[in-house]
Amino acid sequence: MDAPGKPLPGRLPSVDRLLRHASSAALASAFGRVPLTDAIRSVLGGLRSDVHVAAQHVAAQADDDGIMQSVAALLGRNAVPSLRPVFNLTGTVLHTNLGRALLPAEAIAEVVRVAEGASNLEYDLDRGARGERDTHLERQLCLLTGAEAATVVNNNAAAVLLVLNSLAARREVPVSRGELIEIGGSFRLPDIMSRAGCRLREVGTTNRTHLRDFEEAIGPKTGAVMKAHASNYSIEGFTAEADEALLARLCTSRGVPFIVDLGSGTLIDLERLGLPHEPTPMESIRNGVDVVTFSGDKLLGGPQAGIVVGRRDLIEKIRRNPLKRALRLDKMTIAALSAVLRLYEDPDRLVARVPTLRLLARKAGDIAACAARVLPVLVAALDGIATAEVIDCDSQIGSGAMPTRRIPSAALALRPVSVRGSGAALGRIAVALRSLPVPVIGRIAEGRMVLDLRCLEAHAEAAFVAQLPGLRDALVPAKAGAARRPDDDGVAGR
Repeated sequence: MDAPGKPLPGRLPSVDRLLRHASSAALASAFGRVPLTDAIRSVLGGLRSDVHVAAQHVAAQADDDGIMQSVAALLGRNAVPSLRPVFNLTGTVLHTNLGRALLPAEAIAEVVRVAEGASNLEYDLDRGARGERDTHLERQLCLLTGAEAATVVNNNAAAVLLVLNSLAARREVPVSRGELIEIGGSFRLPDIMSRAGCRLREVGTTNRTHLRDFEEAIGPKTGAVMKAHASNYSIEGFTAEADEALLARLCTSRGVPFIVDLGSGTLIDLERLGLPHEPTPMESIRNGVDVVTFSGDKLLGGPQAGIVVGRRDLIEKIRRNPLKRALRLDKMTIAALSAVLRLYEDPDRLVARVPTLRLLARKAGDIAACAARVLPVLVAALDGIATAEVIDCDSQIGSGAMPTRRIPSAALALRPVSVRGSGAALGRIAVALRSLPVPVIGRIAEGRMVLDLRCLEAHAEAAFVAQLPGLRDALVPAKAGAARRPDDDGVAGR
């Protein structure tokens, strides 16, 4: 029996009645009859669970028009894809949470081309027989790195897992204590080695590891030696590490494979962009390293992928591992990566055509000029709510690349007008920015919302500016009669 005073659910309109409502035909045409029916049931269920709201509807003879407005709003929200474009104004170029590298136009075109029809993904057109999907990338990777052979999987963590499992399962792998890295998402090299079936053998100390430490560690139980590039941290002071070329010679003389994980590997010398030198696969191959792994979606500027290059016999062994099929790339990633690698074959135009490199090379003066153009629109949108000014700032590469390196940039700094409650006001500004048609993601620092414009390029500037007036609607309370409570600002998770 219903509790005293609780409205009977039957007093609300039925699903069938609402499906016959004047607005239902248009909603069914736009969203489909099944989603419409589900949305009606969801809204009615919400009304039944809210005694106060249900009572209001009962008293108002169950306002069908109001219910259908809620249904239409729910359908609209459900129709918005969860994965959406955003403006990355955090100052981190390769932001893991925001999708890392932007694809070049050539790569996007190739994805569309292979996605809309059949392709020779695993078909050898010359022989008229089954082929191997690695062939679409191997020639390019060998040409660019100088390796004998190459294979590719879905990310660099998978590449490390696959290589270790293929070459050193149930055997020891000496690694310097200073290189037992952890990257985002609690990915730890020792954990990956354990999952790969290897036994980690730590050598040296956190700050100093010498060639003799590896000489003493290599023995009958050794499956491979591994060196991991410390791409996301820096050890300074009294330090030492084994020289890569000398370690490669030692491994060759002892008959064990030498593996180097470069993490966010780059295929060019970043010094040409005014950045510090970052080790490349080409250097490791020249140094005699047997297998090198690195990412496709970091400094290389392509899609998510884990790239493995090195000795032909070892690459073939890696390919035969049953795990390779579980970790393989799909046709669209292969198409995108191949297109990006083709751009690397034309070094004279490379920086202009690969967005990651172009953003890293962007001059602070050009970014400041962009900020000056955007400033008046932002000032008008935030009038009386927050001040805005152009400031100098520093960007970073991100995704574990050169963690101590900062790149001069320019930003728009927003500060709430009222000092009292400025923390909550900054939270509301952040929510308002994220609620724009194309959400804007910045960072809060030193009592300001900072929008670093390094990643706002000219082709996107107009679209960014056009939506800024919408900030006012999100931040200014509704007029009298529909005013919200002070704490009813839509800030989630405060």
